[in-house]
Amino acid sequence: MEIVFDRLIKLQNVDSEINTINSFLEAIPGKFEAIDLAIKQTAEIVARAKENLAANQKKRRDLEGEVKVFKEQAARFKRQLNDVKTNKEYSALLKEIEESQRKVDKIEEDILNEMIAADDIEKEIKTAHQKQVAEESTLKKERETIHAEQWELEAKKDVLFKDREAILPAIPAERLRLYLRISKKMSGVALSPVTDDFCSICQLRVRPQMLDELMAMKEIMTCEACGRILYWVRPPEEEDKDGQAEGKARGIAAGPAVKASQGKAGGAAEAAARGPAEDASGNSAVAETKKADVPPPTDDSTAG
Repeated sequence: MEIVFDRLIKLQNVDSEINTINSFLEAIPGKFEAIDLAIKQTAEIVARAKENLAANQKKRRDLEGEVKVFKEQAARFKRQLNDVKTNKEYSALLKEIEESQRKVDKIEEDILNEMIAADDIEKEIKTAHQKQVAEESTLKKERETIHAEQWELEAKKDVLFKDREAILPAIPAERLRLYLRISKKMSGVALSPVTDDFCSICQLRVRPQMLDELMAMKEIMTCEACGRILYWVRPPEEEDKDGQAEGKARGIAAGPAVKASQGKAGGAAEAAARGPAEDASGNSAVAETKKADVPPPTDDSTAG
């Protein structure tokens, strides 16, 4: 009994599509996680910039507090100048005042630098926030696109499962068990076409005797290397030759009938062509005959 591989091949194609869809669906949670992470990272950039601004403002407040302390200290030393008794004490207080003022100047310079840094940080926050809004919008659209793809793939998968359920009853139980066993073992690919005398998947050359049996399609054959079910695929050039031969045979069979038809048509055309000429010549002969039969006029009639 000849084995019809069409159903097994169709089942293989359906299972391959289902496996492909499953791979896409399994990758979707990872895509969502990557989108969530990207959104989180853009928010963190803004948050870090705000933290830097807060730290800058705190540092400025601390420096301003130090300036206040040293200014108060310098003012106290200045008041003490009026109470000193010796030049040495006076000179010492002047040095303290000078040192306090030097510290105030240094701290006020630091405060100015922090204010400049604060301006840069505020610009960074503004830029980061704009980038966050833009990226979040893009990422949310990407999430919606993935959701739509997910729904479409799940719907397609449902249709494929229905197709699969319709195919299964048409496959003999023994062959179906073999197919399922090999499919599970070989990552969902149980069949392999033989092209140019080779298993198309593992590229093992098929022995000539085995190739003849495959072409006969009388029993299930499996690859000696990968163990998949083999089936014969006729080369395209052979199919073209068979088609040409069939067309040629049809042309030979139709030849005599065509010639007979052409002969009849030619005869009719020839008769039609000759008809007017023959009729014209016939009518002319009859007229001549009639003319010859008319007797010449007599003398009596002439005289009358």
